Amino acid sequence: MEFKDYYKILGVDSGASQDEIKRAYRKLARKYHPDVSSESDAEARFKEVGEAYEALKDPEKRARYDQLKNSGWHQGDEFRPPPGWSDSGDAARGFDPEDLAGFSDFFSSLFGGGMGRGRQRRGSVRSAGRDSHARIEVDLETAFHGGTRRLSMARAEVDEHGMVRQRPQQIDVRIPPGVADGQQIRLAGKGEPGLGGGPAGDLYLEVTIKPHQLYEVHGRDLHLTLPITPWEAALGGKIAVPTPAGKVEMNIPPGSSSGKRLRLKGRGLPGKKPGDQYVILKVEVPAAKTDRQRELYEELAKEQDFNPRAVMEGQQ
Repeated sequence: MEFKDYYKILGVDSGASQDEIKRAYRKLARKYHPDVSSESDAEARFKEVGEAYEALKDPEKRARYDQLKNSGWHQGDEFRPPPGWSDSGDAARGFDPEDLAGFSDFFSSLFGGGMGRGRQRRGSVRSAGRDSHARIEVDLETAFHGGTRRLSMARAEVDEHGMVRQRPQQIDVRIPPGVADGQQIRLAGKGEPGLGGGPAGDLYLEVTIKPHQLYEVHGRDLHLTLPITPWEAALGGKIAVPTPAGKVEMNIPPGSSSGKRLRLKGRGLPGKKPGDQYVILKVEVPAAKTDRQRELYEELAKEQDFNPRAVMEGQQ
């Protein structure tokens, strides 16, 4: 196996503070997260960064790693644990067997007493699996009314030999009505498997609401840009406005201008405190396509004593 320079992986100096190590990890974890990164090796780099942080985030484990690194090992060196390493300082003290699943053989030999990757030690205690995290994308209609989404993902399982393997799995996820962007849905027992007969961890899904043709989502509030005619803006009146629950009539005040914002209370995403729907007016001016239409615009210009640029001209 190869020696891993965890400081080099995180891009920090060996004398970096714990805060510097944490900041470096968070930056790289965001960069290489498989859900957001387009780089071909994102998943491998994400796991490598996570492993490096696991080794260095705790001062006691970091000191144990530094003891080994300072004896002359470098990134990529062919590594074999020194004689007596697995017994010195109680190598197995740092991690339980299930915590080592998914890490490299180097990491396992460093903190697990030479235990092979993903294999359960004899006599290990019964322990629960770790929680998993993923994202799920839903459309606005499903977020509003609720529904079911089928999610395809790889899930770790422990076989009869105690080896951790990734298997493809389809999970039906119930989306509750009114779920908000960024909200988490918990699926009990769908996380990583337990060892020694222990229960599996939970799966937490972070909801992302897809962009919609009509609405912008702001928390539980919805924003809708509503085109209106010049005469509707000038005279006011009732207009049918779309909402996710169906059209409702809204009163347009006389003399409304583009950009005016009106509120439909409680017409946003449902919840204990429902969101609102905000309607932003946009006055659309039709072109004068016929002689008669042009005459009407000319008559209006003569009748109206209105100059929208009067304030600007007064400042010149």
